[in-house]
Amino acid sequence: MSIEIQNLTITAFDADDDDAVDASFRIDAAARAHDVPDFPPHCRHRYRGGIRHPYPGVADNRFLALLEGVPVGSLNVELSTLDNLDNAFVELIVHPAHRRRGIGRALYRKAVEVAQAGGRKRLMGNTVEQMAGGPDRDGAGAEFAAAMGGHRALCEIRRKLELSHVDDQALDRLLAKAYTRAEGYSLMRWRDWTPDEYVDDVAVLEGRMVTDAPMGDLAWEKEQIDADRIRGNESIRALHGTRLYAAGMRNDATGRLVALSTLIFFKTVPEHAWQGITLVHQADRGHRLGTIVKIENLRYTLAHEPALKVIDTWNAEVNSYMISINEAMGYRPVDAWVDWQQDI
Repeated sequence: MSIEIQNLTITAFDADDDDAVDASFRIDAAARAHDVPDFPPHCRHRYRGGIRHPYPGVADNRFLALLEGVPVGSLNVELSTLDNLDNAFVELIVHPAHRRRGIGRALYRKAVEVAQAGGRKRLMGNTVEQMAGGPDRDGAGAEFAAAMGGHRALCEIRRKLELSHVDDQALDRLLAKAYTRAEGYSLMRWRDWTPDEYVDDVAVLEGRMVTDAPMGDLAWEKEQIDADRIRGNESIRALHGTRLYAAGMRNDATGRLVALSTLIFFKTVPEHAWQGITLVHQADRGHRLGTIVKIENLRYTLAHEPALKVIDTWNAEVNSYMISINEAMGYRPVDAWVDWQQDI
């Protein structure tokens, strides 16, 4: 179904429409280059795979905005089907050359329509902003979100680790000191597929991200994650061509994996990694397990990914514990990412 707004058409597309997928990719890549120029090159393989093979429990609703037949904007309204059934996560992108012409507003109205048709009560999305003393960032995204009635629910700070600046001797000292507090715990490492004996424990840790990490005012409930969902996510990652490296700590007394940190690579960008989860089970905190899994996973990853140069991570600005670990490792702040929320 299409909506005609003057000379703008908003049209749904699916994963089999190669031309639409490519057009959406080009819009996304142009926006990233404009809005976050230090981001790594966009991985076309991962982007196309993400559209063709969504993760379990996710229903995507994708649209292109065409101005006189030319693709100028894209929209995805993501609806979870397993949990958070009141929420719709919105990714709304307008090509930098076509902004401030009403295209974003038209896409926003479509997002509200789709979310309401799916029984959702609120929209969520994020924007990037400049930090004091940080690189320039276009504030148009935040202005738009506020103009549409959104409110700032959570602020996260992106930090970057440049491997050329890492002090290996400082990491050695940090790790050695951490291990003095970790008696009774053992290191586990793996790539891509969680060992069978720990898949249930990983599901528990993944499920605690919302309850344990600062979430500000975001109305995001605990996700329903079990071993089957973990295996489903791993299968989808394989279809995306994504590589994952993980380090965990096992409580030797219980045999359970109680700490986990992951790094994620996209297929065509070997020089860059995204930090995934880093979490320690609440009952096992105070043993520096977070420091151990972060440093051990970095070194494990480098043994397999010698081209790695940069890692990006996000933390809520109030997450002082994880920020202290990251900064001790050499991560430095780059910009602020605001999570917006709006009742509809």
